[in-house]
Amino acid sequence: MTSTTLDIAKELIARQSVTPEDADCQKTIQALLADSNFYFEEMNFADTKNLWAISPSPGSKNDTGPVFLFAGHTDVVPPGNLDKWNSPPFEPTIKNGVLFGRGAADMKGSIAAMISATNRFIKNNPAHQGSIAFLITSDEEGPFINGTIKVIEELQKRKQRIDYALVGEPSSTAELGDVIKIGRRGSLTGWLKIHGIQGHVAYPHLAENAIHTAAYFLEEVTKIEWDKGNENFPPTSLQITNIKAGEASNVIPGEIDIEFNFRFSTEFTAMQLRDRMTTFVNKHCKNSDLEWKLNGEPFITESLQLINATSDAIMKVCGIETSKQTSGGTSDGRFIAKTGAQIVELGPINSSIHQVNEFVSVEDLDRLSDIYYQILVNLLATSE
Repeated sequence: MTSTTLDIAKELIARQSVTPEDADCQKTIQALLADSNFYFEEMNFADTKNLWAISPSPGSKNDTGPVFLFAGHTDVVPPGNLDKWNSPPFEPTIKNGVLFGRGAADMKGSIAAMISATNRFIKNNPAHQGSIAFLITSDEEGPFINGTIKVIEELQKRKQRIDYALVGEPSSTAELGDVIKIGRRGSLTGWLKIHGIQGHVAYPHLAENAIHTAAYFLEEVTKIEWDKGNENFPPTSLQITNIKAGEASNVIPGEIDIEFNFRFSTEFTAMQLRDRMTTFVNKHCKNSDLEWKLNGEPFITESLQLINATSDAIMKVCGIETSKQTSGGTSDGRFIAKTGAQIVELGPINSSIHQVNEFVSVEDLDRLSDIYYQILVNLLATSE
């Protein structure tokens, strides 16, 4: 059992590229694209490896027209308990038509399909319109501070246009191509420290219980309907993700730390959420500190060219209507959205991602390559 896409996926999986390590995956990608007239630039920041590649090379007579970007990451999450793997996580193993290995679905399989589709398209369509680009990072599964976000900032300084972007995140659920992501919710994390007065439980009049103060705050904010969502997004959600307080059973806690996260729709901006949450903090927690981290603003692709090209490709290859969704966590699409590009996320079935015995169907790898190829045909091929 072999194919070009499978061979590439196996080569990438064999490299132990746990975040932020790249383990020369990006060198391998350059070698695999070398015959397709790509210009390569290694845009590394701190401990993160990033690859920017574009074909035809800048300045070529054919470098006009739309720019189509394949975006992905070579880093993977740690394999976890090795004893629970049926085969070593970095030794790609095929059993009953299924490829096992860390990164098989998230997302070295997608990168393999991108490469094989691109090489085939350029070979078959040497006079195609526009450009094909790759943005590959080793910092997607980690803190995401030196990866795609930094490359996009640099590209914007250069006024590099990106018209279409396909992110290879594993979007499919029950079968390949059944779901594509056309946007994502925003993510905003907050850390609240409430200060009280520590004391002995037998003398509560001499103390101020920080947990009790927090209880009134939590009672109110967890019952709020922040918005009703809209046609593209579910309602904004607030989740309390961590609470830490207390010293001993006979000590009234003088401090409590609360971590929370908003997943928010386009009904709110991050600043509006911060302002509204701050009013509740000020109401209940007079002596407190509040810190924020914006993980990403919500984005949505409303123009239809890329969405239609993707839906058509899935129908041609898989024979199914795809569902257009914005569910799930964040992705690097949130950084690419700042360029104004149309964005779609499409990749393998996601049932095994971040789990032991991560896998992808070998047949799905080849079909994913066919889908990517057809998308390029739909958007960039010229009629003879």
